[in-house]
Amino acid sequence: MASTPGTKASLYVTCIIDQLYPEVGVSVVRVLRKLGVQVDFPPDQTCCGQPLFNSGYATQARQLAERVLHSFKDATYVVVPSGSCAAMMRVFYLDLFEDDPVMHRRAQEFSSKVYEFSEFLVKVLNVTSIDAHAEGTATYHPGCHLLRELGVREEPQKLLANVDGLDMVDLPDAEACCGFGGTFSVKYPHISEGMVANKVTNVLATGADTLVSCDMSCLMNIGGALSRQQHPVNVKHLAQMLDQEAS
Repeated sequence: MASTPGTKASLYVTCIIDQLYPEVGVSVVRVLRKLGVQVDFPPDQTCCGQPLFNSGYATQARQLAERVLHSFKDATYVVVPSGSCAAMMRVFYLDLFEDDPVMHRRAQEFSSKVYEFSEFLVKVLNVTSIDAHAEGTATYHPGCHLLRELGVREEPQKLLANVDGLDMVDLPDAEACCGFGGTFSVKYPHISEGMVANKVTNVLATGADTLVSCDMSCLMNIGGALSRQQHPVNVKHLAQMLDQEAS
């Protein structure tokens, strides 16, 4: 287990984790601290603006983006336990402020600090194993934004491969969207239902007892479908898997 003691990072916790899955935020902090990272949490942080941006409300999205830029102006690194929110801040803030030279420059400076959780561990801390332990079989679902906007493909799987006692199995058609897509699932519910049904079928085909992802939005969607159909498959964020130790 290698790390960089004294590295400072600010946690952007995301709306879904803050409101629905706070235990994931706790695991993120525990893992980072275990690796010697000094973690702070700007208390005035708010939504990154992605739901508004995706729905066409650019003016309102810019207002939220400006607040995020202000809240994290002193951050050395910004760690985000979500590929979706990290992509919004690192990629789409540049689009939001493309007509405002001053804010665009601030967004560029900010984007260079933003890292998705697994990406931060592997690329910044140079860590692929943190002495985590888990029992059973798991499969991994890569979120769309994590893959397609951030290009984070191997980092989560490297970390999971080094979890002692965990048997990883490949998820069929893994890179297919789960159907959540934020407001997509609200605008196009029947299409979304069909997409998550396919994802559930593929998860069950693995025989895994746990589904892991880096985005709680995906896990909320897939986990909800699994639960409604009474399939006993656990869903866990990557941070929760890495926050487990042998008893």
